[in-house]
Amino acid sequence: MKKLVILFGLLLSIVANAQNTEGVATYVRKEHWIKITNRLTFLSQEQKDREAQTWKNWEEDNKGIKMKLTFTPNESLYTYLSDEPEEGGYSWRKSDFFVYRNFEKDKKNDIIEMLGKTYIVEDSLHAPIWKIGDQIKEVAGYICMKAETEDPIKKQKIVAWFAQDIPIPAGPEMLNSLPGLILELDVNDGDVVIEATNVAFKKITPDDLKLPKQKGKKMNDAGYNTLLKEQIAESMTAHRNPFGWSRIRY
Repeated sequence: MKKLVILFGLLLSIVANAQNTEGVATYVRKEHWIKITNRLTFLSQEQKDREAQTWKNWEEDNKGIKMKLTFTPNESLYTYLSDEPEEGGYSWRKSDFFVYRNFEKDKKNDIIEMLGKTYIVEDSLHAPIWKIGDQIKEVAGYICMKAETEDPIKKQKIVAWFAQDIPIPAGPEMLNSLPGLILELDVNDGDVVIEATNVAFKKITPDDLKLPKQKGKKMNDAGYNTLLKEQIAESMTAHRNPFGWSRIRY
């Protein structure tokens, strides 16, 4: 009898895990531009004060930008939840931003609009070097573990919280390759926070993971990283903020 109970428990666990491998996670991305601007040492205090005035109303009514991550055991696609203006927010055209990962085939395909141009970045998956800690916290109803890494181009500290109960190596933005779905990202101690608000498990079709047909300049990771370095260096020399709408994504 005891063996039957154990076997039944194992079967329930297998079924639960099988159900937790396809679905859509929704996130809210909150950007704190006054805090971001104050970090930029190459801007004068006058520029920082001017940026603070520009972003003051935005910060006071910052409901965030809604994003979604569609995932299966082998693939994921991250983009805006909708092309429509955010509820209660400002009306602005969202830049092209689609992040596709194929974990089975070890490949990525990203469509990123930046500086008025669209870039199509195709390469193999290059996993960040994660340091997994022992802290835990709840995000969107799931107990998550903490992991840390650093963006080598933007020199940003990144903290991720991932749910082992959802055994998918996907995540928001361009982060992935942890032993569980990333439900929260904290960039540079709260400059930008992307937090899951809901995870809905359902059957995902190939159309749900299809990238839009888009024209743009094709390049690999090395080319894209070189472009980022050049743009950031030029902005620093010109004492100009390289981040923000239509510029480099923070």
